[in-house]
Amino acid sequence: MGNQPLLACGVAAGPLFTVTYLLAGATRAGYSPLRHPVSSLALGPAGWAQTAGFLLAGLLSSAFAVGLWREEDSRWGAPLIGVWAIGLLGAGLFRTDPVRGYPPGTPDQLERHTRAGALHDLLSSIGFLALAAACFVLSPAGSPGWAVYSIASGVLFIATMALSSTAFTSGGRMSPYGGLIQRVSVTIGWTWLLLLAVQALRP
Repeated sequence: MGNQPLLACGVAAGPLFTVTYLLAGATRAGYSPLRHPVSSLALGPAGWAQTAGFLLAGLLSSAFAVGLWREEDSRWGAPLIGVWAIGLLGAGLFRTDPVRGYPPGTPDQLERHTRAGALHDLLSSIGFLALAAACFVLSPAGSPGWAVYSIASGVLFIATMALSSTAFTSGGRMSPYGGLIQRVSVTIGWTWLLLLAVQALRP
């Protein structure tokens, strides 16, 4: 396979993941996009759709990482994108525990987490950190404007992801908006990755 199709996978991954969770979140009874995390959509009878979204986005991101690896100036960035892909695959293979009362009937906070839920959180966190690091490592891979945008994306991605994590695990004033903050964070990360792929596809 040539390099162009692999790089094009980086363009497709984010939009596919985003459309999946937007459609699932809009149609799921008892689910609030403002309050609940994207991962919670993998719970319940219709959870297969979000699970598939994680796995497909992970596979597409893996292919994109291979394409970047073949590029001359991507020896550090490509492995980080690969770790991000592994985080997505892990999030799909291991379902999260109930969060903030979803699915309906579960408590706001669980006293004990399952092994699958712990692995989901661990692999997701590693993936998030890898994508943030990729923003910094690949910031010199374009114009000065790209460098500023990449660094800003990395900083904002980390900050908003930390805020969303706090909202999901604490009972503070941010708790009703954890899902919204997470969606802002995910959008920042996927947008950066998409633009990186577009830039890599240019002759």
